[in-house]
Amino acid sequence: MTAYLIVDVDDLLQRLEARGVALDIHTVATALKNSASLAAGLKSPDDLIAVAVADWNRYRRPSGVAGISVQQVFAGEGYDLFNVPERKFVTDALLMHYFSFETQSVDELIIATTRLDISTLVHRVQTTDRARVRIWGDELPPDLEDVIFQPLETILGIPSKTVALYIDFENISISLSEQGYILDIDELIDGMIRQTQSHGQVISMAAYAPWGQRGSLAPLTDRTGREVSDEAPGRLARANIDPVFSLPGKNSADMRIAKEVLDDSASAESADVFIIASGDRDFNEVFSAVRGRNKQVIVWGVRGSTSRLVESNPALVVEYIEDFCRLRRHHDVIQQQQQAQTGARASFEVDEPDFRPSQWSSVILQLDKLMAHANAEALKRSRLVDELIELRAVPNTDRAEDLITQATSRGLLVANEKGGTLALNRSNPAVTKTLLVRDRIVHRVANTLHVRGWEYVNYGFLLKGISMDHGLDLPGLNTSDTWRSEWVDCLVREGILTRELVPHRHNPEDLVPVIKLADEDAVVAAQVLPGASPAEVEQMVRRVVVSVEQFTSFRGFAWCPLGSLHRRLRAFDMGTTFQQAVEALLEEGAVRVEEYENPQSDYKTKGISLVEESPLVQDVLTERNAFIQVLLDLYEQRQPISLAALAERTGLEGEDLDLWVSIMQAENVLKPVPGQPDLYSLFRTHHTVCLVAGDTPAN
Repeated sequence: MTAYLIVDVDDLLQRLEARGVALDIHTVATALKNSASLAAGLKSPDDLIAVAVADWNRYRRPSGVAGISVQQVFAGEGYDLFNVPERKFVTDALLMHYFSFETQSVDELIIATTRLDISTLVHRVQTTDRARVRIWGDELPPDLEDVIFQPLETILGIPSKTVALYIDFENISISLSEQGYILDIDELIDGMIRQTQSHGQVISMAAYAPWGQRGSLAPLTDRTGREVSDEAPGRLARANIDPVFSLPGKNSADMRIAKEVLDDSASAESADVFIIASGDRDFNEVFSAVRGRNKQVIVWGVRGSTSRLVESNPALVVEYIEDFCRLRRHHDVIQQQQQAQTGARASFEVDEPDFRPSQWSSVILQLDKLMAHANAEALKRSRLVDELIELRAVPNTDRAEDLITQATSRGLLVANEKGGTLALNRSNPAVTKTLLVRDRIVHRVANTLHVRGWEYVNYGFLLKGISMDHGLDLPGLNTSDTWRSEWVDCLVREGILTRELVPHRHNPEDLVPVIKLADEDAVVAAQVLPGASPAEVEQMVRRVVVSVEQFTSFRGFAWCPLGSLHRRLRAFDMGTTFQQAVEALLEEGAVRVEEYENPQSDYKTKGISLVEESPLVQDVLTERNAFIQVLLDLYEQRQPISLAALAERTGLEGEDLDLWVSIMQAENVLKPVPGQPDLYSLFRTHHTVCLVAGDTPAN
């Protein structure tokens, strides 16, 4: 029986610190391993493969009076110490090291974490038919219904309080605005959730405001400075904060929150801790009633706007939102702009690792479009002002002028004061990235429509395509589906793409979002990016045929998931090469692409299968087998497998030889010898090698 325990040490220690729990780390490591051993039904904890995942460089120094480091504790308890300095690579690193392509299946997988990145292992680790997968954390991540979930507190024996949060959003937003804060909705949401979780297990969160009624709330922005008041309810909902509508005005939200808090606190299943985000004195009677029901009451307020009666109430815990939400004040931003204008250039991406659409995106994209229309390197300032107003990127001339002035001070635009013209500073990283993102997305939409002959591109299909675009491999680009969605939405707002709702092909009653190109005038500025060359497509065709054959042969399947195949070959797809190769194979009748029943999903999966009698497939597999036979000959003759030896034995040279060596490496047949350039070792027991050699492969 193969059983794994994966402990996210970074997350575990941060979680214990945030909860104020003082547990001996030795006790924690032992409890996790013993509990996992019992859950898996093992005779001894030593039979468990326990992996402690962390950026271990953080924990080199000993801590505590005993001078024992975290590393020593986990190593002493028999954990493998798996070092991952870059968090974004943690899942791939674990898969490569512990769950490689041809390892035996796992019978028991336990993951102790509250983070979604490591939780995604459950979808990617090969398990047996009767395997059990467990998550020990805060809550069961979405789309993991078949996973056994247990709160980490119960595993470690930590009593956990439950928490309910009620936000008078109208009151809070106005109070923060009056105190000079910029209402960054992203920072508000992150800070409130983080602070709520620090008090226990969150069971409900709600925000009360007159959503959708402009003027009732102070202006809300995101981290990039874009005004997002209309998006606030959706952003709250995605963060599991229920946006509850209340009529404008002070009493409406107060009365609704008071009623729901009193009703909820009277329930037998009510929370242990009630957090009410409002510094209004009118809640004093509600606070007293809830306290009378043996509930803890925490009040969130804003300094200078919270009632003194609330602040002086000894039965209440008062916390200030500006202390745990990283909000900036308007005067701080103005000072930064003044410094930028006097020569201290402000960085475009100071606190934002992801390069996301912003208010500057409209300035860059619209000016570039207008200059392309006019076939000019500069444009009258008034023309850009009119365009921004017409597109409703800004409400009026004053706002447009202010936006252009700020863009110029940030180095995005070059202004000719005498001529009254503007030009793009194409050496500015923000300008370069904005135009690159536009060009790559427009190219992908145009190429998909052309190659497939479709009228539109499915929104989800487009996001997957963008995620595999190597043209967007710069820092801060292509970081998540959220990032990709925001940029597609940005191009829709800018009139470069259009989005429509069309009936679903399997269920016409459901409407699904699709993307089309806007008229040719709207995309005239986008650079026309070339597709893959015939030689690149031909090389990808060979990779596809070899990978599909190996997957289906080794697994005993009739088809290979198309998405998995693309991910496997993504390193060799610099744009749309994979897509064009699959289309070429379809035209040759060499493959079939269909939707297959997936035993692990309620939905069909798009897969690809080889037409084995196809001359093209036969030719590629013959080439592959001949190349592997040369590898076998060198191996059996104890000759070094080098590029020179392969060139001599196969007659291949240049790109042809490099291609087949690359394919053999990608398919795990060849491995480079460390420290020996151009020298390789053969994986002799590899399934495909065994087939070519006439052995009986061990599946």
